[in-house]
Amino acid sequence: MRLMKKTKKSIIYCIFLLLFVQFNSSLAIVNLGINMLENSNFAEIKGKRIALLTNFSGRDNTGKLTTEILALSKEVELKLILTPEHGFYGVKAAGESVSNSEYWGIPILSLYGSTKLIPSNYADDFDIIIVDIQDIGVRAYTFISTLYYVMQSAVNLDKEIYILDRPNPLGGIIVDGNLLEEDYKSFIGIVPVTYLHGLTIGEIASMIIGEGWLGKNAKENACKLSIIKMDGWERWMQWEDTGLMWIPTSPNIPSVDAIRGAAMLGWIGELSLFSVGIGTNLPFQYFGTPDINSNFYSILDNFELNGSQIIQTDFMPVYGKYANQHCKGFLLRFEKNNNFTPFSNGIELIITLRNLYPKLFIEKNIELSKKQMFKKATGTSKLYDLIFEGGSDDSIRKAAYNGVMDFFKLRKKYLLY
Repeated sequence: MRLMKKTKKSIIYCIFLLLFVQFNSSLAIVNLGINMLENSNFAEIKGKRIALLTNFSGRDNTGKLTTEILALSKEVELKLILTPEHGFYGVKAAGESVSNSEYWGIPILSLYGSTKLIPSNYADDFDIIIVDIQDIGVRAYTFISTLYYVMQSAVNLDKEIYILDRPNPLGGIIVDGNLLEEDYKSFIGIVPVTYLHGLTIGEIASMIIGEGWLGKNAKENACKLSIIKMDGWERWMQWEDTGLMWIPTSPNIPSVDAIRGAAMLGWIGELSLFSVGIGTNLPFQYFGTPDINSNFYSILDNFELNGSQIIQTDFMPVYGKYANQHCKGFLLRFEKNNNFTPFSNGIELIITLRNLYPKLFIEKNIELSKKQMFKKATGTSKLYDLIFEGGSDDSIRKAAYNGVMDFFKLRKKYLLY
């Protein structure tokens, strides 16, 4: 009897989930790159053996997994799955090792860790590389870095690469934050774009090729690249406008609002001075510490943020900074707004905090590893030096805008929509 009840609950849950996916899918007005490929009956790649860079976010607009679509197709043969940080299911924590595995008997090769390029011994197993993965549109996220190395692999192994394009969840208009400097390239920021670039993954791939950014490890600094464009997506659209269901891309990006929060707070969190909500049910939307005093809440009275609101609250992370400690601070709420400037909002927040708590911003108190990660995340040493060595508020704001206008001009050449 108990088993029957459990079975009934499972059936009801499955029906609910199916209806939820179908309801959300019925709202979709965007045909993704994978949809366009399906609609053409795989004409562009018919008969090819495929290596697929993807994870659980790679789906068509009805929610079907791209991995399964290609594996079931009679027109192509899926031979190898390539995965980024967080693994195929997107559940591995940031920085956590991702092992090789398999899905439906198809080998999964992890490209996060010691292996970033596709090893040459795999070259005979596939003809082309396909990329279908949901980026978040924030430079300090490693999916574009993995794409970069896959593109290098395509050159080194003489393989054509196809990008199945997907929306930038923050839309195609918002550009915010300084340009990445050459000396601060790393796996959390490998191509010289602004902190928010407003590009799709296909547009970034085109820019990498067009600007010759693949570097000396690639034989001719270019690979044969094809973009399978979306249909129905326009630059003004943020994720909520597409009708698509959001699939978490990593444990701390469960929602589009988490992306908005990460764009504002993620780089500040590298200093480890405050909790940015990691370890709560709203990562990158909480901000605070256990020992905030009443002066902190004066921010709420006159602090203006573009496209977001702050609400006084308490919270308790279960892991991460201040785990299991009662924190005082605020909760971020966001408006869907194409004038949203989250990185600039974060700059205003850190300037205000420095004025309220100058003793926190003493350079010798910051661990070397935190200092280095902050510079990698912001893509420059200028912001750190100005914040911790007495730079004026206006000089910090100016450094946070460095290169934006030049990037605006550059990206015009690569816009596909």
